[in-house]
Amino acid sequence: MNKTSLGTGALYGITAYLLWGILPLYWKLLSALNPFHILAFRIIFSLFLVGTILIIQKNFNWLNFFKDKRDGLLIILAALIISFNWGLYIWAVNDGHTIEAAMGYYINPLISVVLGLCVFREKINRLQAISFSLAVIGVLIQIVFTGSPPWISIGLALSFGVYGLLKKTIKLSALESLGSETLAASPISLLLLAGIFSMNGKFPNPEELLYLRDLPVITLAVLSICGIVTALPLFLFAKSVKILPLSTVGFMQFLAPTLTFLTGVFAFHETFTYHSLIVFGFIWAAVIIYIVSLKK
Repeated sequence: MNKTSLGTGALYGITAYLLWGILPLYWKLLSALNPFHILAFRIIFSLFLVGTILIIQKNFNWLNFFKDKRDGLLIILAALIISFNWGLYIWAVNDGHTIEAAMGYYINPLISVVLGLCVFREKINRLQAISFSLAVIGVLIQIVFTGSPPWISIGLALSFGVYGLLKKTIKLSALESLGSETLAASPISLLLLAGIFSMNGKFPNPEELLYLRDLPVITLAVLSICGIVTALPLFLFAKSVKILPLSTVGFMQFLAPTLTFLTGVFAFHETFTYHSLIVFGFIWAAVIIYIVSLKK
């Protein structure tokens, strides 16, 4: 593979991870909205955008997959898990837990390694075992300092790890997969917009959406592009992995949580104590060792 192709692949990958890394800035612009409604609109607008692109391309594979019972169930399960992941991430950012969300995506690759070992019997080398152990120690220290596990980090890491596991068994392109998953998740979005988690227990409760009328036009305009915000980095990532070695992609994936962490500390001014520094010290050490293991 020539240097030009590698350079193009690197540009795609780095851009994708940079966009994912600064995503908290985008969700923060929508903090006036109910997180459940943000998630619902993200699903709907992503489905509309990706579905339109695929139909224009006369690509209907993403619809045919539901004809197979096993594949259809896998897609539905993937849709449920990624919806949970998206919702948790949006809530975490807008509720002041961006740093903890970053931790989740730092340890996610390590979770994926262990899931691969358990499910697909993939081999794990010594450095990766050490890396995972350091991450576990970091989580345990967090429990000692705070008295409870970092549930947001664990929830994001596990959900995305299991999602990645399912994606290995679903033979669709990135856009096809996103189209089928958002289609499967569309009933969830409708339930969320209908007020299934209504505070007064009323369902359906369309009155919960009335506050949208009072939002600034700029906020609604920002909301309208959430489909593009979701699909663009995924498309760039898919282009990247077709060109670059997986070890290179594995290295670049830590750009996103690093930017998310920096955003939480410097843009959102979230609290970062000495205790947090110790915990992240173990997590960062685990990440460095993991990156080294990819070169072995």
